Amino acid sequence: MFILSENPPAIPVVPQPVVPQQRSLSSTLLVVYPPAGHSTTASQIFLIGSAPATGEVLVNGQRIRRSGTGNFSPSFPLSVGENKFVVEYSGQSKTIVVMRTSAQPELPIERFAKDSLYPNVPIARLPGELICLSATAPPNSIVTARLGQQSLPLVPDASTTVLADNLSVLTGKLESQAVMGKYQACTQLSQQSTQIGTLGASIYELNYELKLPDGRSIRETAKGTIEVLDPARLTTVEVTANPGVARTGSDSEFARLTPLPKGVRDRVTGKDGIWQRLSYGAWIKETETQIVSRSGVPVESLVSGVTSRLLSDWTELRIPLQIPVPITVNQTDRTLQLTLHHTISQAGIQRLVNNPTLSHVTWQQITPTQMQYTLHLKTNQAWGYKTRYEGNLFVLSLKNPPVLTSNLSSRNLSRNLKGIKILLDPGHGSSEDLGSVGNGGIPEKDVTIVVSKLLRDRLTKRGATVIMTREGDDDIGPNERAQLITKVEPTLALSIHYNALPDGGDAEKTQGVAAFWYHPHSQSLAQFLHDYVTQKLDRKSDNVFWNNLALARPTVSPSVLIELGYMINPEEYTWITDPVQQNKLVDTLADGIEAWLRSR
Repeated sequence: MFILSENPPAIPVVPQPVVPQQRSLSSTLLVVYPPAGHSTTASQIFLIGSAPATGEVLVNGQRIRRSGTGNFSPSFPLSVGENKFVVEYSGQSKTIVVMRTSAQPELPIERFAKDSLYPNVPIARLPGELICLSATAPPNSIVTARLGQQSLPLVPDASTTVLADNLSVLTGKLESQAVMGKYQACTQLSQQSTQIGTLGASIYELNYELKLPDGRSIRETAKGTIEVLDPARLTTVEVTANPGVARTGSDSEFARLTPLPKGVRDRVTGKDGIWQRLSYGAWIKETETQIVSRSGVPVESLVSGVTSRLLSDWTELRIPLQIPVPITVNQTDRTLQLTLHHTISQAGIQRLVNNPTLSHVTWQQITPTQMQYTLHLKTNQAWGYKTRYEGNLFVLSLKNPPVLTSNLSSRNLSRNLKGIKILLDPGHGSSEDLGSVGNGGIPEKDVTIVVSKLLRDRLTKRGATVIMTREGDDDIGPNERAQLITKVEPTLALSIHYNALPDGGDAEKTQGVAAFWYHPHSQSLAQFLHDYVTQKLDRKSDNVFWNNLALARPTVSPSVLIELGYMINPEEYTWITDPVQQNKLVDTLADGIEAWLRSR
């Protein structure tokens, strides 16, 4: 459950700062990472922990470097298989076993690799499309696939690679890896075989044959079938989710495109298991749509006159269509481009009301079936947007700029941010979501809630209305937090976090402040706060990133996730948990937020 802090008590409750564990009162050796039974494909691992500052800590008999407060985070190379680390301090000993597995899947010996026959889910494509079949098999085998009446030899493909994980950007290890044992071949689909099914589609069962070097043959049928769709009888679906998540491919790992408002209609031109490809090119899950027609009639619309209206916080552009079509939104510093797919202009009249956001709107027919509106802003900062359909009327809303008081007295900050609504999100929460755990055992969730409450009090003192996604140790998912941003439509949203590294990183040498943004209207806030904190507090920079994070995705406000340091860095952990430094940090953040608002 979300707890709103829009009406704080007259005398705010001051949260207790997080303090480091008092090692001077204890002789305990603590190792917080890696956990028992840890397995990884990384080539090295770091050991995160602490012990009293006096004395030595040994790992496998070798002295390791520690901070002045006794924290340590050394890295060690890993061999494939079992790796044992014995950590010793003042007669205490902890044994940690890390299993390193190969990043390469184990090659089969006398069979196809498990689940390697493509497709492994039912797929559907249009006639003439290229289908590339694949299987993983032992070296020097002969692999053949039978698709209908066609026999297709698969050949070894040494060029197949797997990209490094996205988190590798944090470690700098971006090398892709070759995939061994992959056999592939491509063919074009046709509809010349027997027609099956009520829609007149051809459905193929795919059989693979493997001939081993010793002459034995193994036959196996792929789990998925291949369906060739009839272009004249394509299904039309309507988006039922609010909004529908559109992607560049048929998996949640693919990049997101502009979300589709509820009510959008389009024809399905391909399928991959639970995913559908819409005719304008995006993929969406079947569960986010419903079938509305099997007639095959294309989704097309004319558009003519455009009107607008001014609301208290928003300026709306209202575009009448014959049918709700897919949309794409792209932003720059001074413009927002709206593309209506399957749409043709009749060049009607535009009526733009006087407003604080939009200067003017231009349009062009960029392709025979794509209409593009360019919304030119009056300032170099956009404050958010949202989209919806009201029946066949498409509405694009732009948030109007906030109005700040002119009171800038350093002695009286009580009204500087009056009328400004700020959402603060203390990252993680509850025993189910600790976040990263620092050298001394304090979890990220405990630091973020303390710092967020301190920041809330500073901003409230300046007159801002502050909304918190959590006030206590609550288990709230990232999507729920993002939904709250969309619901309350704050002036800006800031998610407070502290960082860690994936296996393979160097925890001793990595520290600093990082900020993440997703929509262009959030980039300036991310860069400004990053620069402000690093410069005012003389903190190291860990850069500013574009990233597809849930807390950065809401379109209604500039929304930024900020990482204020590394919990697993020996020196930075001490700074993070120091109450004096926490208060300096929140003063700086409050100043930075106000300075950014005034600069925009």
